[in-house]
Amino acid sequence: MFAGCLFAATMVGGGGIVYAAPGAAVAAEPADPSVLEPEIALRTYQQQADLQARTLLRSEDNTVIHAELPATSQKGDFELVRSYSAEPRSLRYASIKFEGDGFVKSNVIVRVLQSEVDQVEKGDREATALNDRNYQFSYKGIETLKGEKVHVYKVKPRQKKSGLFKGKIYLDAQTGRMRRIEGSVVKTPSFLLRRIDFVQDFAEVDGFTVPTELHSTARAHIIGRAMVSIVHRGYRLTTAGDHSEFDSPATPEPGSAATSDTVSASATADPAIVR
Repeated sequence: MFAGCLFAATMVGGGGIVYAAPGAAVAAEPADPSVLEPEIALRTYQQQADLQARTLLRSEDNTVIHAELPATSQKGDFELVRSYSAEPRSLRYASIKFEGDGFVKSNVIVRVLQSEVDQVEKGDREATALNDRNYQFSYKGIETLKGEKVHVYKVKPRQKKSGLFKGKIYLDAQTGRMRRIEGSVVKTPSFLLRRIDFVQDFAEVDGFTVPTELHSTARAHIIGRAMVSIVHRGYRLTTAGDHSEFDSPATPEPGSAATSDTVSASATADPAIVR
């Protein structure tokens, strides 16, 4: 709902680059030999994304979601354990603790979680991948992001369909790994939503690229502006050839009223999806 599923939708593929027109403000070619050429960086990202899709079997992390509705001064914080499995493709959330307004939990946070679950379990990854079948790429130059050099590309979807966005991507200039995606969703998942803007950051964990933070703002016809921030920490990954269970899975707090709550695509009786 609020672009929480963008990571699952974009970590496959890449494409060709359209370079800026002569006279456009683009950074000069770097003299640093460790900096990849823009085309090579994008191709490297493609290869890494494809490899990750084939070798990352499971992941688990501690997720904290903060959501607020400025018009009504309502807000909530939800702490969960997020578990992803590649075969079969599934995504589950186990609740640890919630604090705040129940309306925000059921009408904002849970809908965000269910949107991500639906994208992972029902969506077509190839149809939303960051590749030249789905997007046009235009190189914008080198910038500094959190102290590191990144190649910046403007991306424009070839079709206006669910799961795609328009905006920019930032690839590490030395490794080609994804560092940030920002923009707006081209087709909102509900007629009640007018616009969704987001910024999502990534980091490398055990050789894999994983999302670390997502900040999004949605403008809805009924509840007005909704702001959602998602933070992922403490990743535990299982790769091909390593079929052991996670060494230190997160556990709900003893006595927490929400310890039995789960979110999954199979929970369809309640539109809020938390039980």
